Amino acid sequence: MLTLDRIYHASYVLQNVIRRTDLISAPKLNPASNIYLKPENLQLTGSFKIRGSYYKISQLLPEEKERGVIACSAGNHAQGVALGATKNGLKSIICLPATAPISKVEATRNYGAEICLVDGVYDDAYQKALQLRDEMGYTFVHPFDDEAVIAGQGTIGLELMNQLQNIDAVIVPIGGGGLISGVAFAIKTLNPNIKVYGVQSTGAPSMFNSINNRKIERLAYISTIADGIAVKEPGANTFDLCSKYVDDIVTVSDDEISCAILTLIEQHKLIAEGAGAVSVAAAMFNKVPIEGKNVICVVSGGNIDVNILDRVIKRGLLKGGRTCMLTVELIDKPGQLLKISKIIAEHGGNVTGVHHERSNANLDINGCFLRISMETKDFGQIEDIKKALIDAGVRICQ
Repeated sequence: MLTLDRIYHASYVLQNVIRRTDLISAPKLNPASNIYLKPENLQLTGSFKIRGSYYKISQLLPEEKERGVIACSAGNHAQGVALGATKNGLKSIICLPATAPISKVEATRNYGAEICLVDGVYDDAYQKALQLRDEMGYTFVHPFDDEAVIAGQGTIGLELMNQLQNIDAVIVPIGGGGLISGVAFAIKTLNPNIKVYGVQSTGAPSMFNSINNRKIERLAYISTIADGIAVKEPGANTFDLCSKYVDDIVTVSDDEISCAILTLIEQHKLIAEGAGAVSVAAAMFNKVPIEGKNVICVVSGGNIDVNILDRVIKRGLLKGGRTCMLTVELIDKPGQLLKISKIIAEHGGNVTGVHHERSNANLDINGCFLRISMETKDFGQIEDIKKALIDAGVRICQ
């Protein structure tokens, strides 16, 4: 059984292996609350996963170590197992979904693991890992549904209790549930009055659905930018622990996640992956009752592919009213573009792109469409620009 003593033992084992990530005050994320960040994206391997995977490997029997270890992962657990195995002198084989970001695949390989790419998502990689375990005799290191792994992740809870007095709530990302199970168990055992909230993506709400329906449920389909928490089915141990120790689970959209990633970059110079930013998104968009509370958001990882990051930033800018695209209909004559640009500039907008279109069956013979991309401060400024254009006789199509 998971015990507080075991989590303390994990903390002892890990003391010279991991970083003890400091809390960062983040007052602007939600001005109604006192928000702090636990930046596990700055952890070794770029996520919290090294805690659980290393501790699990350290507790293996000699004959288990001799056979080598195998694991499956969307990327972060893979790196943790690879590094943990290499540091302990063990062979490691990692099954990853073929859709895993290239940066995570290469990082795992660089930590010394042999890579096996599997078509599909995490759950498909999981089945392949079990097959290879049975065929080759490798020791399987589960990414979340293992008490030693959960104990390792629970060391974050111990650190939080020592880092901030008068904690009211802790917000934690959920994929399979290993992180929140360990954190919630540690915190609730030491202080049952602290609220622990879990966050999933709306595109992969496996634990959210399971807890609400009081039974483990498997998703038929998942779709989210938060690949690190894209898990179809929670574990038996994690479901039980979440049922007992987690106060509530909420979901956030990809747009909200994108906005959180962008905010962390701009305000705190932190790079978070989608899975790591869901806790921040929940705080920013008031998904949990934290007004006037001392709140810690666990930023669980920062291993995001640069190509995905580019798309996420663009999505975050749109979600935050920082960019806008307008389509306007005009009479095609000299001076029209100057007129539009002048109005936008007078109201503080910055035109970044213009597309001029004449060939449209719905246009008047002397009409044209202008599609204008611009940088803005917020949605209020966008509305001011739209009103000024309409007042000047410009027809806005969208």
